Amino acid sequence: MTAAVQSVGRAIRILELVAEHPDQLGVTELGRRLGVHKATASRLVSTLAEAGLVERAPGTEMYRPGFGLVRLATTALADLDVVRQARSVLEDLAEDTQETVNLGVLEAHEVVNVDQVAGSHAVVNVNWVGKRTPLLCTSNGKVLLAHLPEREWDRILGGPLERRTARTITDPAVLLGQLRRARARGYAYTVEELEVGLNAVAAPVRGPGGEVAAAVSVAGPAYRVTKERIPELARAVVEAGAEISRRMGFAERRESVVAD
Repeated sequence: MTAAVQSVGRAIRILELVAEHPDQLGVTELGRRLGVHKATASRLVSTLAEAGLVERAPGTEMYRPGFGLVRLATTALADLDVVRQARSVLEDLAEDTQETVNLGVLEAHEVVNVDQVAGSHAVVNVNWVGKRTPLLCTSNGKVLLAHLPEREWDRILGGPLERRTARTITDPAVLLGQLRRARARGYAYTVEELEVGLNAVAAPVRGPGGEVAAAVSVAGPAYRVTKERIPELARAVVEAGAEISRRMGFAERRESVVAD
């Protein structure tokens, strides 16, 4: 066995151990269980931590699974199941709203669009499938970020905030309030934040355990997707998200739209 392959095997074993014993294992114990020196275990753990696959529990030297694992799992789930389960719901939503409908998943600090259906009134100039868009100036992105732990909010809002248009929100305090409202009311919307003249509304899609696996959105030109129409579209996307979630095996109560 080459040294590289051996290191990969040890890294995988660290992930398994940390998943089995979250917040309980430090570098010394990990090294003991792997049968390697503490310095070797430390190097492996540091590499995994840089990738976000493990993280140190606050105030301790113990490690637990990182949110890089959640992102990987979410993307894999989307590829395997969400697109298939969502397709007919997206088609119905596009027909009902007559606008463009997208399904997006979280990957790193971006949204990856994995499916799209155009409504009868939509003039689709861009096929978003496979494209990456920012979290903070898209409705899908805000929904996906809103349902991550708040320490992820701090990490992302603490970094550079890209401005796409004059209406892109770059004030961390305003964005923080939007994320909290999106989590509470079950949807998020954007008004010309990604592109001039483009508005959108999105809601979460949940997997079997209740985790947010994707977001479904309705987008269209600002003269049709007006601020006055957003509550109506929000109800539609929340219902669509709940139906896809049901098909994914999520059996708890549906999301409900809470008025601003």
